[in-house]
Amino acid sequence: MDLFERQAEAGSPLADRMRPNRLEDVVGQAHLLGDGHILARAIRADRIPSMILWGPPGTGKTTLAHVIANETNAIFVPFSAVLGGVPELRKIIAAAKEQKNYYGKKTILFVDEIHRFNKAQQDALLPHVENGTVTLIGATTENPSFAVNSALLSRARVFDLKPLEAEDLRQLLERALGEDGHGIGHVPHIFEDDALAAISQNARGDARRALSALELASDFAQSAGVEAVTVAIVQEALATQTLLYDKSGEEHYNVISAFIKSMRGSDPDAAVYWLMRMLEAGEDPLFVLRRMLIFASEDIGNADPKALEVAVSADAAFRRLGMPEGIFPIAQCCTYLASAPKSNASYKAWKMAQADVREYGALPVPLKLRNAPTEAMKSWGYGEGYRYPHDESGFSKNETYLPDELVDRTYYRPTDRGFEAGIRERLSELRATPKAKGGGSGGHHGEKP
Repeated sequence: MDLFERQAEAGSPLADRMRPNRLEDVVGQAHLLGDGHILARAIRADRIPSMILWGPPGTGKTTLAHVIANETNAIFVPFSAVLGGVPELRKIIAAAKEQKNYYGKKTILFVDEIHRFNKAQQDALLPHVENGTVTLIGATTENPSFAVNSALLSRARVFDLKPLEAEDLRQLLERALGEDGHGIGHVPHIFEDDALAAISQNARGDARRALSALELASDFAQSAGVEAVTVAIVQEALATQTLLYDKSGEEHYNVISAFIKSMRGSDPDAAVYWLMRMLEAGEDPLFVLRRMLIFASEDIGNADPKALEVAVSADAAFRRLGMPEGIFPIAQCCTYLASAPKSNASYKAWKMAQADVREYGALPVPLKLRNAPTEAMKSWGYGEGYRYPHDESGFSKNETYLPDELVDRTYYRPTDRGFEAGIRERLSELRATPKAKGGGSGGHHGEKP
């Protein structure tokens, strides 16, 4: 390392300075790097397969790539999927071919944020991964099934990195405090034990977050001239960091899925927690309200018809109030929907009806149900035989309204939950009378003039 590299490292964040270079110094991920695991054996044997390292931020994806670079004899080439393009990839591939053909050297291509690779980049890389010109190591926070095309994914092993345990993070923090060179062992103040515990427990398994909080707290203590870093100082450092929630990525879909499933499972406590996870991370409240409007009809329906009114009112109230006061109607709606009786009978009814429409096509409307505004239409039988329910105590027994081919269909089957129980009882009485086919659902009688 020359003087300029030393100066650059001195000014780099603590998380970068503390990045290990050897496999035995990596903390956590025992399910991948423990004794006997295939990945650990491959690294030590210098037989690295192409791989995708998938996990949340701060779990060691880039660290593991650098360890592989130091532990193997291959040429290590880092590449940013954000900053680089196909021309840069072609240069890397050309150099890798030369190293392989003339010097017998392998090239490891490390692609950070590989989920940002576009189709052209992936297509350009695919044949060279397949023929072994380069060994690919991709790092991503996104589900590789969505982020990487299937052809490239089939040629790489996917290794799932987990959030670090609090004990692992505590080990990293103590290591940073004990090192004068790369760490902050030279600082004049001390960290209280409770302060280190607070960082370890609140870093959410993210090593970078933990080390950044340690560095922020240390800097604050130095500027304030205090001798000990307390829990209060640590909490202030942690408060400057944001929640994991990518509105366009997998975590977005994971959290909204948990939100919907919690309401469907009638758990208002979990529902309001996931609601706040989204809103605190910057999700658009109108998106959340739209999901609750859908839920009120799809999952509650006629078990509590008022649920849709509550959702519509919450949407209208938020549009008038905005944030932060608009959170009140959103939270009220969330807890109401989660607590309401549930029925998807209306949803199932339209899905069944849709299936019949698509299978049978546009079946003719029975003549008795057709409108007859002209004498000609009346002469063709339009409206003939129609019975007016209001003339028969509000219900015409033995009457049918479906096409003859579907006259026995029952799409809507109310549950015995909430308000829908009453609907079920009434419909069971109305449906008790047999349905007779007939009513002339054929074509026209005669021709139009």
